[in-house]
Amino acid sequence: MTIQKSLLFIVCILLISSCNTTTIKTNKFELQDHAWLKADHSKVAVILCHGKDKHPRWKVVEPLRKEIHWQLKLHTLSLQMPVDDIYWKDYQYLFPQAFQTIDQSIKYLKETHGVTKIFLLGHSMGSRMASAYIASRPGHDITGFIGIGMRNNGEHPLDVKINLQNINIPVLDLFGDGGNGRDFRHAGEREQLISKQYQQVLIKNANHKFSQHQSEMITAVISWLSKLK
Repeated sequence: MTIQKSLLFIVCILLISSCNTTTIKTNKFELQDHAWLKADHSKVAVILCHGKDKHPRWKVVEPLRKEIHWQLKLHTLSLQMPVDDIYWKDYQYLFPQAFQTIDQSIKYLKETHGVTKIFLLGHSMGSRMASAYIASRPGHDITGFIGIGMRNNGEHPLDVKINLQNINIPVLDLFGDGGNGRDFRHAGEREQLISKQYQQVLIKNANHKFSQHQSEMITAVISWLSKLK
């Protein structure tokens, strides 16, 4: 192989490798990277964080962002969280970037739309990132947290149970007992956290993605939010 061909081969490999990672690396909040629904005259917003390797319009967050907006007339901002094609336990290196994205979204909502009350919602890996964000920010501006399909394993900051023990705001812990049963088992490990502020809601037979149980999931979230908004 000639030197020119060798160099071209190396360049192609580097380009392909760079395409395997999709992350937001800007210090500026770009609204077009996310899924935004504006609610006229509302001062309340819900920020949604999707699961591993997904996007703002993926399952769970997509129906929720729309129904929360339509039914409760709230702003909803579904974020493009940082993602990478890696093993889930290695995702902790993306947490600082996730925190920055959430920080930027909060600043955008407050400064651009005059939002005064913000709820944070996370599904799967998004719940790990969102709960770790709240736990690491003593002076955060989050009114309440909704965790869907949460998992406790992975140690800090991936372990949602550890994160939740350091959160002192209203929490909705939503899970199903279908699929492989893992969400149900992990939720059982968090029963000790149940209190006036911490509510667990089981959706019977729902899997991790709530594939056949979106309506029940939406009803539970809308009901919880309506009491606090």
